[in-house]
Amino acid sequence: MTTMTTQGERTTAPAGSARRALVGRLSWGLADQAASSISNFAVGIYVARSLGVTAFGVFSLAWVTYGVVLNVSRGLATDPLVVRFSGAPEASWRGAVARSTGTALGVGSALGVVCLAAGLGLGGRVGPAFAALGLMLPGLLLQDAWRFAFFAAGAGRKAFVNDVVWGIALVPAMVVAAHVGTVAAFVLAWGASATVAAGYGHLQAGIRPRTTEARGWLREQRDLGYRYLVENVSLSGASQVRAYGLGVIVGVGAVGAVRGAELLLGPFLAVLMGLSLVTVPEAARVLRQAPRQLGRFCLFLGGGQATGALLWGSALLLMPGRLGELALGDVWHASSHLIVQITLSVAGAGLGTGAAAGLRALGAARRSLRCQLFASACYVGGGLGGAALAGTAGSAWGVAAATVGSSAVWWLQLRSALREHHRNIPEVRTS
Repeated sequence: MTTMTTQGERTTAPAGSARRALVGRLSWGLADQAASSISNFAVGIYVARSLGVTAFGVFSLAWVTYGVVLNVSRGLATDPLVVRFSGAPEASWRGAVARSTGTALGVGSALGVVCLAAGLGLGGRVGPAFAALGLMLPGLLLQDAWRFAFFAAGAGRKAFVNDVVWGIALVPAMVVAAHVGTVAAFVLAWGASATVAAGYGHLQAGIRPRTTEARGWLREQRDLGYRYLVENVSLSGASQVRAYGLGVIVGVGAVGAVRGAELLLGPFLAVLMGLSLVTVPEAARVLRQAPRQLGRFCLFLGGGQATGALLWGSALLLMPGRLGELALGDVWHASSHLIVQITLSVAGAGLGTGAAAGLRALGAARRSLRCQLFASACYVGGGLGGAALAGTAGSAWGVAAATVGSSAVWWLQLRSALREHHRNIPEVRTS
């Protein structure tokens, strides 16, 4: 149980100790995200160079679909775990992790069957990639669930090690896939290496996922889980609709060009995808220990990410073309024209995720859901409207405008939620 103290009762030593602990947890979070970023970046670069722009577009469609399924799992299984069991007693945490990881495994199995059936029915170029993704979804989602569980316990080092194991397993898997030379082979290699890391996560935690208790977990967490499900799926679903729509309006090669530009911003996109691994548990701790500092904490997180994305994008604009060709091969020519738009999109998203972490920590699921639905509608409208008006570049500009505008809505909602919360905090006077 967390002990509440007044401001006058705090001393410098405990404050310094708390800051060191926070820096330590955030450092492991950054290290884990670096490992994840490097792996995702390496996979994207390797596949782009091996397959070319059209086949890379097919791989990107499978990747975007994985993002939708991943967000289903996070909304139902691991987002409630992070909000309610960060820093909880070990016995409580272990029981919650067993049920949460069991739920993630169940989601992966159920949606994996759907994806496999869809892939077998589609055939052609896209079908085999989706069938392979369906086979790999249980391992992919379980690996992600272990990361959430470790960060909820403040054990970011274990999440980092788990991602390193995935990265190591990726090396021989990708070499084998390159010899086969198909999109499906690369999807299988990527998923199989994640499954290795998922198995290692079980050894790290010493907890067995309980799929039989998934229904109970969903029932217990339904007040948060189903809202987070809609919120998460609207986010990744918007990306999927935009990708499919862009493929129809402009062509599959346009999907590959956008994905190639996103790869160049890979370190920040990967951080954004897994941001809640670090920020939501930390925001929840700030809320319990110093609630009036939550807004400043969220601004630090969002502003830092937005600044980093802008600096990285500026560096990319100065990068010699030959280095881009070395990284992306034939994809570079199409992707290089989208760097400015993608940079603005990532910067806007980074700023908004700071506010989103605060809303999650406050348990303001209704507010965050409204924000995400608005942001997703703007994303799809901007992306497809821009594509219809000006092709691939127009789609990228439309998404950039939508993302920057939506971040303002996130911050307005966080400000309102903080005011509500502060009004409900009783004043504590000391003599």
